[in-house]
Amino acid sequence: MPELPEVETITKTLRRFVREQTIVDVTIYWSNIIKHPSVEQFSDALKGQTIHDVTRLGKFLLFSLDDYVLVSHLRMEGKYSVDAREEPLKKHTHVVFDFASGKQLRYNDVRKFGTMHLFEKGTELEQKPLNQLGPDPFEATFTHEYFYEKLQRTTRAIKNVLLDQTIVAGLGNIYVDETLFLARVHPLTRAHMLTKEEAKRIQECAIHVLKEAVEQGGTTIRSYVNGLGEMGMFQQELHVYGQEDHPCTACGSMISKIKVGGRGTHFCTSCQPEERSITG
Repeated sequence: MPELPEVETITKTLRRFVREQTIVDVTIYWSNIIKHPSVEQFSDALKGQTIHDVTRLGKFLLFSLDDYVLVSHLRMEGKYSVDAREEPLKKHTHVVFDFASGKQLRYNDVRKFGTMHLFEKGTELEQKPLNQLGPDPFEATFTHEYFYEKLQRTTRAIKNVLLDQTIVAGLGNIYVDETLFLARVHPLTRAHMLTKEEAKRIQECAIHVLKEAVEQGGTTIRSYVNGLGEMGMFQQELHVYGQEDHPCTACGSMISKIKVGGRGTHFCTSCQPEERSITG
């Protein structure tokens, strides 16, 4: 699943190609992707609208138009591309936005898990799914005090807390594992048992990891590419994710993999000792 760095990279790429493009038609081949409003209302409302900007909130893409905001979540395999109208459609292309320029913005999704919501401009943050999001890690509202208070309110494993988009938006499996490694915290540590200093370290490591990943264009695991079809390169910087049975870059111990909340979780048993965990 694309996480914050991948979505940030896609946002920047799309902005270059769709800004000030006017939509003249919308073709929907898989209607389940459209969550709000109805498919007919979605298509009709977008005709004649011009895209003025593309931004990101957590893992969501926000297309700002004349009167509406299109909120798009890529989920597992969603991808956007900008193509000439005469270019044949690829398999698994489910939504096509025709531009007056003759170009098309195409949404492709092998798993069909992606979603699109269309809201009147100014109301998008008041409704699902955006009204359920915690602060973005790069927002000023993601403070040490806020984060520590949230941790004190739950006995869940810190890995699960960091994946909770209502607490902090944008972190996913890859960057949570990398964050906890840099912070030297075991993924099963009970959140409420973390000290203020540990909470601060986790928060700062998360921001550091995400900034580094954004600079590298994200992480390519399996099928992620940006809007130009280019792969991210942060996978070359990974310390623990996907590195099970390889030596730790810090101490040489073998990287282990376990399941936490049903998610594959990678950590170093020496650098991240198991203390105060949900199994302890």
